Amino acid sequence: MIVARAWGGKRYAVLGLARSGLATVKALAAAGAHVVAWDSDEAARDAADAIDGVIVHDPMLLDLTGAAGLVVSPGVPLNTHPLVARAREAKVPVIGDIELFAEARAELPPHHVVGITGTNGKSTTTALVRHLCETAGRPNLMGGNIGLPILGQDPLPEGGVYVLELSSYQIDLTHSLDCDVAVLLNVTPDHLDRYDGFDAYAASKARLFAMQSAGHDAVIGIGDAPSAAIARGLSAKGEHLTKIAPGVCMDQSRWPSLQGPHNAQNALAAIAVARALGLSEADIGRGLESFTGLPHRMERVAERNGVAFVDDSKATNPESAAPALGAFARIHWIVGGRAKGDDLDACAPWFGHVVRAYTIGEAGARFAAVLSGKVPVEEAGTLEVAVARAAAAAGPGEVVLLSPACASFDQFRDYEDRGRAFRRAVEALA
Repeated sequence: MIVARAWGGKRYAVLGLARSGLATVKALAAAGAHVVAWDSDEAARDAADAIDGVIVHDPMLLDLTGAAGLVVSPGVPLNTHPLVARAREAKVPVIGDIELFAEARAELPPHHVVGITGTNGKSTTTALVRHLCETAGRPNLMGGNIGLPILGQDPLPEGGVYVLELSSYQIDLTHSLDCDVAVLLNVTPDHLDRYDGFDAYAASKARLFAMQSAGHDAVIGIGDAPSAAIARGLSAKGEHLTKIAPGVCMDQSRWPSLQGPHNAQNALAAIAVARALGLSEADIGRGLESFTGLPHRMERVAERNGVAFVDDSKATNPESAAPALGAFARIHWIVGGRAKGDDLDACAPWFGHVVRAYTIGEAGARFAAVLSGKVPVEEAGTLEVAVARAAAAAGPGEVVLLSPACASFDQFRDYEDRGRAFRRAVEALA
């Protein structure tokens, strides 16, 4: 695990004991810190209680004065949680595991850190950057909002690359992460219940660059106004600033897992990162060709009678579903779930690719009304029914696409559960 001697002897309270929280508790305890840990889940508390040097106690009942930090899960709402307010009143830093990693960097072998954020595309881009490093033989780890908790992994040898996917929530909890390469893919409305408006959400993303040293590299997609404004504010970086413009024509035919306009942007960002890290063009080319993608992100799960079935369950808002619609010419589109808004306007430019739409979940009736008159549409209700109807209607050369443009929590545990259900429904077809 990654441990910093600087944590030794200090007091920390840790709120939230899922994977990253538990890894945080273990790392702090191993460094000799005094740790109080808490989670609403009894099993999580039991896991923390088994760690030497950790006290399981509700921190709401503690005096936080003098603590080195309140370490919270990214899922804790900083704008409403009473313990966060108490910590701020006591002038105790409210941080996350990424900030602890930043504090530990001085004790690690010389390395590089790549931080990748954006409303959409950051998981694919993070995995792609890691794969390019792997192809080039550079030691690497992937962490943050993807993969294993960063503090729970063993430090890399000299020359290694830590590739971190960073949500706005994680950036909010980070104050000193100086990324050698920082990436912003896009900023579109999301998570607005946690922010005082869209501008505050965009400002959270921009903080990734505010933490950088002047000579470190920034890569920014400028396809939306907030991202373009952030890029303009970084013009002093000069040659250390790379802008990714929308609509760049690229030959993606040799990259089977990087199809569609959104993956063109993801690939361009990853290429810019790889070049900043000093990877060769040959290694970059091999990596792009051999990248296999991530589950539930434009994942081709089957082909039957010339019809491809594609799982894009990770598309939980219209902005992330739109590029999938742009990637295929004739689509039977499964859409719906728990909507994050009232419209599908971001998808509208690609409605011409939709042969028929099949709506599911809480948003089914609303989205059927939105799409009526624009594309042929029917209310399927459930994912299983939608798959069956789409498969029956689709012909050779067409695609049955699950790209729901919605959260999954109305009918599924999470987007991964929804993607697995899609695969099972496809496999159950006669």
